Amino acid sequence: MPTVAKVWIEEDCITCDACQDILPEVFEVTDDTSFIKAEVREDGSFDRNTGFSAIKNEFRSEFSELIEEAADACPVEIIKFEYEAGAEAATEEVAPAAAEAVAPIATEAVAGADDGVLAPVMSGDRSLAIFFGSQTGNAAGLAEKTAKMAVNYGLEPTVIDMDGYDPAAFATHKRVLIITSTWGEGEMPDNADALWNATVASNPPLSNVHFSVCAIGDTSYDEYCKAGLDWDEKFKALGATCIEDIKLCDVDFEPPWLEWAPMALSKIACVDSSGTFHEELLEAMIAFGAGEEEEADVGDFTPGQIAQADLSITMRIFRYNPIMAQSGYDTVAVALPGHASLEDALVAIKREVDGSLTFRSGSIAGQDPLTGIKANGRILPADTTRICDVVSDGDTLTIEPVPGYDVVKDLMVSYDRYDSVRAESKPWMEADPRQGERLISGAAMGTMTSAEATYLHTLADVGSLQLVNAMSDTYDVDEEYTGPGIALQRWVRSQDPRSGSGHVKQMFELMQRKGGVWDEADISSIQRHGIDGAQAADSLYAARARLLAEYKFTGRSGRLVKHYSRSVKLSGNVNETTLYRSVLGPLGLGSNLMNGVSLRMMLGFTRNGGPIMRGFQGMLVPPAGIGKIPNMFNGKVANHHEVVAIFNELDSRF
Repeated sequence: MPTVAKVWIEEDCITCDACQDILPEVFEVTDDTSFIKAEVREDGSFDRNTGFSAIKNEFRSEFSELIEEAADACPVEIIKFEYEAGAEAATEEVAPAAAEAVAPIATEAVAGADDGVLAPVMSGDRSLAIFFGSQTGNAAGLAEKTAKMAVNYGLEPTVIDMDGYDPAAFATHKRVLIITSTWGEGEMPDNADALWNATVASNPPLSNVHFSVCAIGDTSYDEYCKAGLDWDEKFKALGATCIEDIKLCDVDFEPPWLEWAPMALSKIACVDSSGTFHEELLEAMIAFGAGEEEEADVGDFTPGQIAQADLSITMRIFRYNPIMAQSGYDTVAVALPGHASLEDALVAIKREVDGSLTFRSGSIAGQDPLTGIKANGRILPADTTRICDVVSDGDTLTIEPVPGYDVVKDLMVSYDRYDSVRAESKPWMEADPRQGERLISGAAMGTMTSAEATYLHTLADVGSLQLVNAMSDTYDVDEEYTGPGIALQRWVRSQDPRSGSGHVKQMFELMQRKGGVWDEADISSIQRHGIDGAQAADSLYAARARLLAEYKFTGRSGRLVKHYSRSVKLSGNVNETTLYRSVLGPLGLGSNLMNGVSLRMMLGFTRNGGPIMRGFQGMLVPPAGIGKIPNMFNGKVANHHEVVAIFNELDSRF
């Protein structure tokens, strides 16, 4: 039976305790999500393990079945794991000092990969060592992503932590990639410092090694990417062959890494088992890695083709230079496949037209909550939205940064506003002490049915709460408004059956007061932004309805709804008179006596027949609005849209 080598937790955990109940030795549910315990991990960290650290060897066989069981029991299916494959072979080829390396990623044989033009390099040893030097986890994450990509080139990658590695073992690898960050003023990351000093001291010969380096740094420091540059120079001095020039990455490191990784992997995959580089096979290897040589499946169960015809469009891209404090739009004519994502289009422009274009890139699998842009007026994730879903052939595609956040550069925004408000509101689990059974850790054991968990998850089942904030017309202009994304989190926690009564009350108060859900001028502005917008709008309407009942129709919005409802019940009609009277009240009519509705009603211009005095009477005493009046709104009534939005949702008759 295969054993589980890695396990991690994706986003949107609802903290239902199911995983911890099954395997408390591995999973621990915190206030906000489930974590993988440090005791069972190679890196010794305590988090969701999004850096894909491996499980320690001594625990793999013991916990594999229970990890699978916990993943099956998760009601929102966010526990992911990866089986071990080829670990024994890798251990034999790597020196003993590399025992702490993460197990190689499982690979599948590609039919026909060793046939034809690539046969000289596809047979024999296909191992690839990917070393990372990481202080905060960024380089480690890129190493894991590079390893997953390497499988497409017929390579068998192993991700190796530099900490504790023997420099003499470098020579056992024919193919080496180094991904390292720079710490402080040009220093090595903590996990790479000892290996660097040992390498400088021992100077191992590396004449049979092909390598490339991806360096992460910060241009605001004098020693930009110095750690990576040092490794690049040292490997060359020791006789290693640089297969691809070093790539220097600034704080936004993913776009340059995406340029480096495919080319470095294509070239290093052309190194055969004897350590010889076959440059003449490079073009074929690039095509093979991109999947261009794969034949389409045929048969009854063949999946539908996702390819779309090429579209010739004009792209208008917002640009902002923070140094010059200048902004404007660049216009570029492009021809791209319709099934390409908006991010693909931006990457193409960055590579072919302007390398300074800045935007957030998603992960290889897509679905990054921070890649949002504004495309032709809609707030969309750039990494998962297809071009053909936004424009047609010959159209213009205008791409701007999402509103509501400070623009850092071009299309990249800072989400600090969202993060700071979220931290202040604390929309994570705060449960009352429970009686009954307790877990090994001493925490009270909670229960939740599958139906309850599913309902709770659907209340805020959106791709990105940060982008939901940007969908609001109000969030962009009201600095006190916390935004619909934060409101959704508060609403979910208030409806969680595990939340303590005090925590529920706190969530209601945050939604009710200034900056809460009532600050949203028009929820329909959110609803127009596709599926996520519609889901968010539905939940916000439900939250408002609950708040009206919870606070017994007190407060400004509650009083308006109560008065309007009474007028409708008394008159039996819904018309301008009723709305006007409920907003201003009988005394408030005096300030508008000779304007708008007041004047039209007094003169009888808004009625379809009937005595004029009946219209005037309808403004002052019940029953209001006797007779039929056309549906119109008086622009002089301040904030009438807030009232209308509430009425329209609470009762379809409105």
